[in-house]
Amino acid sequence: MRKNNCYVITGGPGVGKTSLLNELSKVGYKTVPEDARAIIKQELDSGGDGLPWKNKLRYTQLMFDASIATYKSIPANHDGIYFFDRGILDSICYARITGINVTEEMNQFAETLLYNQRVFILPPWQAIYHNDPERKQSWEEAKWTFDQMKATYIQYGYEIIEVPIGTVEDRADFVLSMI
Repeated sequence: MRKNNCYVITGGPGVGKTSLLNELSKVGYKTVPEDARAIIKQELDSGGDGLPWKNKLRYTQLMFDASIATYKSIPANHDGIYFFDRGILDSICYARITGINVTEEMNQFAETLLYNQRVFILPPWQAIYHNDPERKQSWEEAKWTFDQMKATYIQYGYEIIEVPIGTVEDRADFVLSMI
């Protein structure tokens, strides 16, 4: 089922996705926060091992399950536009880049739970990239992740729209002009 009112905003780590989503929310659009950051925070707070630097397999499954639940939480016939901070395919891409087997079940969900055909991807931007307790990737890893995300979404048939580097307001205006 394709939810044409649901748009994914993706890219590597630290490229301004959250800032862009905050701006879109500020101007009245519904936004869905990134599941991965919430999982990392929850695992850190609870002493769990479902972390990308501890148990990648558990982390991937938690992230995938959360992205499915988040997708399903949006009504299919809702008129409002939703912007997602990452989508189901981000979990699949993460599995691939960490050497975790992408199961047939994962592929089936990715091929049937569909967002709008247009996916917005933010390119690496070194001027704003920084590490924090949940983001430990190097700049080189961030650039490589961007390339892998782009390839994954293309492989599953999405149209990739690269959001130009610029102010958060300019980026939001660009995204809105493309929908």
